[in-house]
Amino acid sequence: MSRLNRDQLVALAKSQIEEISAQDLKQWLESGADLKVIDIRERDEFVQGHLPGATFIPRGFLELQIEQHQTDRDKPVIIYCAGGVRSALAARNLKEMGYTRPISLIGGFNGWKNAGFPFKIPTVLTEEQRIRYSRHTLLSEVGEAGQIKLLESKVLLIGAGGLGSPAAMYLAAAGVGTLGIVDFDTVDVSNLQRQILHGNKDVGRPKVDSAADRLRDINPDVKVIPHREPITSHNALEIIRNYDIVLNGSDNFPTRYLINDACQFLGKPLVDASIFMFEGQVTVYMPENNAFGLAAGPCYRCLYPDPPPPGEVPSCAEAGVLGVLPGIVGSIQAVEAIKLLLGKGEPLIGRLLMIDTLDMSFRTLNVQRDPHCPVCGEHPTVTQLIDYEQFCGLPSRNVVESQVSELVPA
Repeated sequence: MSRLNRDQLVALAKSQIEEISAQDLKQWLESGADLKVIDIRERDEFVQGHLPGATFIPRGFLELQIEQHQTDRDKPVIIYCAGGVRSALAARNLKEMGYTRPISLIGGFNGWKNAGFPFKIPTVLTEEQRIRYSRHTLLSEVGEAGQIKLLESKVLLIGAGGLGSPAAMYLAAAGVGTLGIVDFDTVDVSNLQRQILHGNKDVGRPKVDSAADRLRDINPDVKVIPHREPITSHNALEIIRNYDIVLNGSDNFPTRYLINDACQFLGKPLVDASIFMFEGQVTVYMPENNAFGLAAGPCYRCLYPDPPPPGEVPSCAEAGVLGVLPGIVGSIQAVEAIKLLLGKGEPLIGRLLMIDTLDMSFRTLNVQRDPHCPVCGEHPTVTQLIDYEQFCGLPSRNVVESQVSELVPA
């Protein structure tokens, strides 16, 4: 059995793999070549600067995690360390795993930096945040970069009631950095059956104050902005424009129409939900001019062009609601918001998720954009915000199903 010293081992590895200079790699990147760049240095090295677009996988985890980041073993994988030694050994290991083009960067990050090429100094999680969000960062769809994106995001919740409570709590726990809450109501004993943001000690307090205390207790990273005022045509645009996404948990039609119109005007995604007795529904209304680069879908007015007449739809206060139901539906709203913020998965754009907890059925219905919609249609007639009379309730299922086509049966 031959014995190799360090230099011989490195020389052997380099003879078995492909290497690339910093100059050539820069040209590849500028040409838009389809490749993956992996930084295998230790964390304390990575935080001092890295190549733009590089994926961070510490050397000790490379073989364990590479398949999550590059599934096509025939595409180039550029590996770099500080000086080009660890990356050569790592590239050889990837070749043994079946990757056909693992390429080591000659001179590593130091060579790139000394050549005067641009590098990025990353925003990183603190040690406490690394522990708090460790179950997130283990997910390749999130990782540290995704968690930082969540911490830099802003979500507005309309209502701190049945839907707003679970949505806000899970968004806070997930580390969404700024949560705005619009609610001008006070906590009542009858709320406690389902509005889990609040407790007995909060009865009589403004809901925004109770919610802020609870969310800060869940996660001190989160900044809570209370808006203790009714949202109207006079303040809706001013409030909403400061957030990335809006979650609607209101229980009345005037607010639904107002929020929909404001989000359409501002290009803000709206994660909308409603509950009634044992049933709920969730969808995402994506405006044309959104900042997420996603194709537009229908808006609330595409389904319901005008509010129903007063008294046609019973309110939750009149018909009741299962206390657990908003927990399910509000949690789904939180999932949809996080998917949008991370740019992962398939959001409920153009799809309406309908839930019936009595038979525990989940159905997804296609929702079509209405070219005659007064807000997002080809010739909009609603071009400014309108205040409506107050109604409360959820459209009956037969009204919804007359305007959507079933996609997936229960």
